[in-house]
Amino acid sequence: MPAVVVVGAQWGDEGKGKVVDLLAEHADIIARYQGGNNAGHTLVVDGQKTVLHLVPSGVLHQGKVCIIGNGVVADPGVLLQEIDALRKRGFLVEDRSLKISDRAHLIMPYHRAIDLARERLRGEGRIGTTGRGIGPTYEDKMARIGIRFADLLDDETFSDILRHTIEEKNTYMRAILKEQALDFDAIHKEYCGYRERLARYVTDVSIHLEEALSQGRKLLLEGGQGTMLDVDHGTYPYVTSSNTVASAACTGVGIAPNQITAVVGIAKAYTTRVGSGPFPTELNDALGQKLRQDGDEFGATTGRPRRCGWFDAPVVRHAVRLNGIAGLALTKIDVLTGIDPLRVCVAYELNGKRIEHFPASGAAQRGMVPIYEELPGWKESLSTARSLDDLPPNARSYIRRLEELTGAPMYMVSVGAGRDQTVMLRNPFDQR
Repeated sequence: MPAVVVVGAQWGDEGKGKVVDLLAEHADIIARYQGGNNAGHTLVVDGQKTVLHLVPSGVLHQGKVCIIGNGVVADPGVLLQEIDALRKRGFLVEDRSLKISDRAHLIMPYHRAIDLARERLRGEGRIGTTGRGIGPTYEDKMARIGIRFADLLDDETFSDILRHTIEEKNTYMRAILKEQALDFDAIHKEYCGYRERLARYVTDVSIHLEEALSQGRKLLLEGGQGTMLDVDHGTYPYVTSSNTVASAACTGVGIAPNQITAVVGIAKAYTTRVGSGPFPTELNDALGQKLRQDGDEFGATTGRPRRCGWFDAPVVRHAVRLNGIAGLALTKIDVLTGIDPLRVCVAYELNGKRIEHFPASGAAQRGMVPIYEELPGWKESLSTARSLDDLPPNARSYIRRLEELTGAPMYMVSVGAGRDQTVMLRNPFDQR
């Protein structure tokens, strides 16, 4: 009954979509355990690009069951757009192919309005949210005033919670945020329409997974963002509003910790992040622009240009420790072709002292100076490589050095966007 967690080892956008798509071939069930439609996972299969925001990245394999766990916050309008687009292409044709946790929380129109208004009021101090209402939805979840799919299915319950919450939110929006109030009737009608279309998918996914695992079925668990955006362990406050680390997979779908058999971390061969916040190895020069253009580093959800920089080994070591990562999937190493020399951050200097770990203090994070090690680059194209021996010697040396610095072996190396452009070294579903 193997259950494998795939987690980002940097600030997100590491290529989880491609890795989940690859591993989904070996799984029976693919489950998303946190985040919302603020994350976009990009897949390229047979030359066709697919961007997913809520449906797990294993959906492009026929016969799999895709699950949206209780740890996810879901915008039902966005979810239905995604379902409709996939069904037109011949996916999710059977209702049993998709299951939504009855405990998952709904993103409401007031969540989006509050998210956008707060960012506007923060001005230069804005966090850099996507404006999709993710943070305010998690706030209501923790304040115990959120609306879950289970509540949506019962109209009396839904109406009572919605009426009370809108009264409270409208007072806040008018008095504090200087925004217009929202109308109960319009929202109620809109979400009743969502109920009619989504009710068929809603179930207790924890019970479904318990039965499936007891029958020996294989489970693949997918997070939405990277470790450095974890609300507890990331670059707070420039983080997402949920726990992104592997341990959140258990609470996010309702399985026990001892059912996790392996954790795979995803890391780019360089580093990127979207939005504000510390980024020690950022390149604000022509090389950073080259990485952005060659790597197509623009957000899958917002289209925002990603900030680009050198590989940061202390960041990935942080992720390896927190997640219990057994092995890494290295992505976009092909983007480094033609850059010589390459640099890797091995530690930081802070107040004249060398530090090996990523500190919690925002002031310390802003004051850190990367300590770099230089490695020789390569000019040969990597796009046709299907084994380590196909890679040029300097690319192999770069990979070995990253293994040494992060303390984790490579499970796979991606040399292009296509599903087939991958060097597979080890299958986590074969671990015992």
